[in-house]
Amino acid sequence: MLKNFLPAMMLACGLLVAPSTFAKDPEPAKTGDAGKAGDAGKSGDKADKPHKDDEINLPPFPADKTVRQSVTLDGRELKYEATVGSLPVLDEKGKTIASVMFTAYTVPGANRPVTFALNGGPGAASVYLNLGAIGPKRVQFGAEGDSPSDPATPIDNPGTWLSFTDLVFIDPVGTGFSYSQVPEDESKKRFYNPKSDVEYLSRIIFDWLVKNERLTSRKYLVGESYGGFRGPRITHFLQTQLGVAMNGTVLVSPYLDPGASNNRDLSPLPWMLTLPSISAANLERQGKLNDAAMASVIEYTRTEYVQDLLKGRADTQAVERIVKRVTELSGLDPSFVRRSGGRLETQAYLREVYRSEGKLGSRYDSNVTAYDPFPFAPTQQNNDPILDSIIAPTTTAMVDFITRTVGWKYSGRYNALSYDVGNLWTDSPDKEKQANGLERGSAKELREAVAIDPKMHVLIVHGWDDLSCPFMASVLIVDQMPVMGKAERVQVKEYPGGHMFYSRPQSQALLKSDVMKMYAAH
Repeated sequence: MLKNFLPAMMLACGLLVAPSTFAKDPEPAKTGDAGKAGDAGKSGDKADKPHKDDEINLPPFPADKTVRQSVTLDGRELKYEATVGSLPVLDEKGKTIASVMFTAYTVPGANRPVTFALNGGPGAASVYLNLGAIGPKRVQFGAEGDSPSDPATPIDNPGTWLSFTDLVFIDPVGTGFSYSQVPEDESKKRFYNPKSDVEYLSRIIFDWLVKNERLTSRKYLVGESYGGFRGPRITHFLQTQLGVAMNGTVLVSPYLDPGASNNRDLSPLPWMLTLPSISAANLERQGKLNDAAMASVIEYTRTEYVQDLLKGRADTQAVERIVKRVTELSGLDPSFVRRSGGRLETQAYLREVYRSEGKLGSRYDSNVTAYDPFPFAPTQQNNDPILDSIIAPTTTAMVDFITRTVGWKYSGRYNALSYDVGNLWTDSPDKEKQANGLERGSAKELREAVAIDPKMHVLIVHGWDDLSCPFMASVLIVDQMPVMGKAERVQVKEYPGGHMFYSRPQSQALLKSDVMKMYAAH
């Protein structure tokens, strides 16, 4: 369908790319468009003139709106205020170039920390962390058996972080209701590249703190997927450019190093990253998934597996050893493993593991399945089973909450997951690429942010079954970092589940417990 079929850089890991059949919404009509064809090529053609503000015809955002709500946690009622509002993005001359929507949950009281939340894509709104993971209400989505047509009714969320921190969910430009107020070419320069993305989102965080008189509060950042790519960079930019220090950062299923999955013909890294997650899914299907079993898998991956991969034909028995062990770990047909040379390409694996049932696994959690609508095609033709199925419940629940529950009335389109943003995303024009042409990751800023602040903590969390942003990448990245002070300042934790492991109540509870310990450490 697409190059490498929606590669691991999607909702989350890297760029969100639209399916070839995905149709863009028509652009809003622009003042003066009529007659342009007849004027083409003439001196002074309107197309050559700068766009005017009034050519962007989206309605302005309404004033911020707040309602009082409550959630019951452990038998006790927690009262809070839910606010839907917006902040402008200004250019160097103070002109508004975009409007960014946020959803904030605050509990009255002194000395409350505040946590800012971002999802990924790029092209994803913050609704997934909000209504799926850490907000006061949740909607069930992303797990095996969930259906897009299930009632999208929010219920009290026992996994919410609101009991120990205020929460601010930010929808980047082009996601949620947030929108650009400049033409497409300028939007790509201002918003749709890694450098500009980090800079304006950092400023949104700064502006929210100033607007709400919270600069002196303890401050934290949580980013999921590509939001995890943003996390270290935003933290570092706030520290060194805007003068705001985060007390801690939580990276959920983060996309930290794009280069780690490249060069599959030579480097063993791509296969080292995915084998543990494939093995975890197999262990789970057998009811044998636990820390001890995964420790054994990780040890094999670090040692015998990588050694045999590097030996190649220099050791005639290397492939035999790989095939035997990978067959055991994956639960796949040995002939398939042999044809793959023990190197399990993600999309091929996701079709093979459920082929006899006529189903596909999701790269976000290979034990979440859907029927394959094109079972006889040589490659997968449809989008990811999880990715498409979560748009309806999250959109329905969030728009209903914003417009009806809170009463923040807006008529623009809500984008829980914008393929347009993914298609417009570009490499930053400011030397974001490494010398070998690969987009560099965020491990550099992760190291620098931790080095600058000896009290800051970082918690990196993953689901074992995630093949879009495999946990093994974060394990290897952190293991290569120097220990700066106490080793526990930067930790990697894994839980049962996939990319959105928080869709499982037990894993969500483990996440909350680990995050509370991190917050208590500062």
